[in-house]
Amino acid sequence: MPAVPVALGPGPDPLLSDAITAAGSTVVPLADAHALVWAGNDPAEFPGELPDAIRWVQLPSAGVEAWFAAGVMQRRPDVVWTSSAGAFAATVAEHTLALLLAGVRALPEQASATTWRQREFFGKVGTLRGSRVAILGAGGIGRALIPMLTAVGATVVAVNRSGSPVDGAAETLPADRVDDVLASVDHVVVAAPATAATRHLIGADQLARLRPHSWVINVARGPLVDTDALVDALRAGRIGGAGLDVTDPEPLPDGHPLWTLPNVIVTPHCSNPPSLRAPAYAEHVAENVRRFAAGDDLLARIDPAAGY
Repeated sequence: MPAVPVALGPGPDPLLSDAITAAGSTVVPLADAHALVWAGNDPAEFPGELPDAIRWVQLPSAGVEAWFAAGVMQRRPDVVWTSSAGAFAATVAEHTLALLLAGVRALPEQASATTWRQREFFGKVGTLRGSRVAILGAGGIGRALIPMLTAVGATVVAVNRSGSPVDGAAETLPADRVDDVLASVDHVVVAAPATAATRHLIGADQLARLRPHSWVINVARGPLVDTDALVDALRAGRIGGAGLDVTDPEPLPDGHPLWTLPNVIVTPHCSNPPSLRAPAYAEHVAENVRRFAAGDDLLARIDPAAGY
């Protein structure tokens, strides 16, 4: 397999350089490259023009809405663009399970208690065993989460754009059946990409279909959940609670109601911290460099029409 000349930007990165060379390719200046692996998170830093020889660009984020908004990919529609979708699935899925279990088991309220309130918590502690959990956007995170949920006795209903079966899910339905799904499950995990079509995927109408014990977990992007509608549902006790690693707005301002509601867990977008993200991205890069050199399908190829 011939070595592919790959550029790395916006600057040197030993971990990614090692990944590229381990995959049998060479790191070269952009002017001499056929592919570009990008490590910066700010679209404004991305080159305004790419050499004609560039045929593939690897972006570092799983969500690419900011790159579309900045017009980065639109500059070279002839180039294959890939995201890092799926690279961080395991750690995000682990965080998702922790949020859901903590909520269902009433752990935040119990941890903050300063008196022995056993009888009160007997009525609040639930279980995932025997429950039905919907995963909206059952891509990489969803596929990593399914075996974790089934291991604790939950049944998973997957929702994706096409309705194509997802391994391990008891049922898979297309995205236009979201409302039907929500009426039939105990809890919901939001893991869909952020696009114009998914904004407020969970709004007042969808929250009304859930049950008083239902927890909503969002590990995708904040705008997929209507924050005002969520706060209203939480205050009224129409749902059990919410576990949020992402919020709208983000960062969540001091004094926002979500900070003080007892049935809310907020983590500061830390399901995929740098210490875990960097090596996972390097593995993703190495695999895609190998695939590119071999002429195989690349992981996480971006669909410009779908926006992710």
